[in-house]
Amino acid sequence: MLSFFSSFLAAGILLALVFGYLSFTQTVPARGGDLKIGLIGSPRYVNPIINQTNNTDQDLSALVYSSLMKYDTGGNLAKDLADDYKIGDSGKIYEVFIRKNVKWHDGQNLTIDDVIFTLKLIQDTEYKSQLRSTWQGVEIEKIDDYSIRFKIKNAYAPFLQNLTFGVLPKHLWENVVPSSFPLHEMNLKPVGSGPYKFQKLKKDKNGIIKSMEFKSFEEYFDGKAYIGNLVFNFYPSEDAAIAAWKEKEIESLSSISPANTNLFRDDKNRANTYSLPLPRYFAVFFNQSQNKILGDKNVRLALNQGTNKSGLIGEVINNEGRIADTPILPGMTGYSSSAKKYDFNFDEAKKILENAGWKDADGDGIREKDKQILEITLTTFDWQELTRSAQILQKQWSDLGFKVNLDIKEMSKIQTEVIKPRQYQALLFGEILNLEPDPYSFWHSSQKKDPGLNLALYESRDADKLLEEGRQDLDLNSRSQKYQQLCSIINEDIPAIFLFSPNYIMALDKKVKGEQANTINTPSGRFNQISQWYINTQREWNFPKRESRKLR
Repeated sequence: MLSFFSSFLAAGILLALVFGYLSFTQTVPARGGDLKIGLIGSPRYVNPIINQTNNTDQDLSALVYSSLMKYDTGGNLAKDLADDYKIGDSGKIYEVFIRKNVKWHDGQNLTIDDVIFTLKLIQDTEYKSQLRSTWQGVEIEKIDDYSIRFKIKNAYAPFLQNLTFGVLPKHLWENVVPSSFPLHEMNLKPVGSGPYKFQKLKKDKNGIIKSMEFKSFEEYFDGKAYIGNLVFNFYPSEDAAIAAWKEKEIESLSSISPANTNLFRDDKNRANTYSLPLPRYFAVFFNQSQNKILGDKNVRLALNQGTNKSGLIGEVINNEGRIADTPILPGMTGYSSSAKKYDFNFDEAKKILENAGWKDADGDGIREKDKQILEITLTTFDWQELTRSAQILQKQWSDLGFKVNLDIKEMSKIQTEVIKPRQYQALLFGEILNLEPDPYSFWHSSQKKDPGLNLALYESRDADKLLEEGRQDLDLNSRSQKYQQLCSIINEDIPAIFLFSPNYIMALDKKVKGEQANTINTPSGRFNQISQWYINTQREWNFPKRESRKLR
């Protein structure tokens, strides 16, 4: 009897201890663990000033390098290397003060000289940085070892976005001449100041890089990353990467095509799937100088009214995205919910054409007017989603009575043969914005010719004025109002049909915890908070704080 009582008492004490431990402790992230990430494509330039055309390079650069500013998980600009900044002279002077005691991965100190060195490379035409246009005309002045001053001729509201470039270590790159710059081994064995430090790479027998490994940097200025090691495996195609996921060779995959999204959504026991909005959209841009029919606003209106955007999103991107109705997307500064929208109305579209004199007199299914048939050529390039979109638009518009010719170009030729010479009637193409938009290059009349990006060759004095004033207006509310007016003007003129904005799809093994981005500016932005991701956990005492009392 006593033995039973002793056992019962011991069990009770043990239970009380366990209950007490659980009650007064909490689960918190712990350091350690490995994460295997799959990327489609091979790295070439893990170098922030020449990596702009390769998503794989940008992804790896996001881990290795730090920038003055970066985006947080909500898509807001936040300080990275910058400790503080000031704006003066009505937005024409920016002073940035960087953190002290920041270390490069080789142990050297990072100073403002590294920032200036990086910017001088960007501005130098011999280094062929894709960021050069952003920094043309910007005066750069060193204040001291941890402070810098930027001077610009005219106020530019989104200037802080330009400070998201990765900073290179001057002491390692300063003796590399331009001709050797893209060939240097540090492009594949990078040294930065970011949360992860390069360890090694592996190649196959043909010299193709198969994997790269990175280790959390002990002296990272924002605190050592929780996950200890990252292994990136590179695959030639999405199919190969998906096969690797199924074989559990990788625990994360991004840039998943809409057609394959359900493979990961259905793998609920293993994967968390994230569908992240990006500031980009696809549209059909009309070049009225190449087809007089498109100069008839009623024709453009009928095409807009007769386009089933919801159907496109369902068929082309598996509903992983949203309708685009204006040149500025929902959630961005200047989006206008009141701008005129063109909801799908097939009967109304036919009626518009009938009233404008476009009729099918001979019953062949194609409308005519004054012996001219209603014919347009739709051009795009051979990317699966765009080709499929073009085919669907061809069907929708043919049902209205148009003769629609498709011109599908190779991706390598779309820039030189189509966009640069503006050789198209209607162009199905995408535009990439920033979360803080500057639509000037897309819609100002001065940008109608290459290298401008006004693909609709749009011209409007009112729009030009708003574009010029908007980019210089530092007041957020005032700038937003200007861009809302801009959206209304453009939508009224119908120089383009805005179609949809596809999301960026990422799958991540459920073993990984931590806050994920819900809005990103670029695909690599999904890694902006990777130092806060974690796999391991531990329990930490969490005693309630007692209020102190003063003795009387």
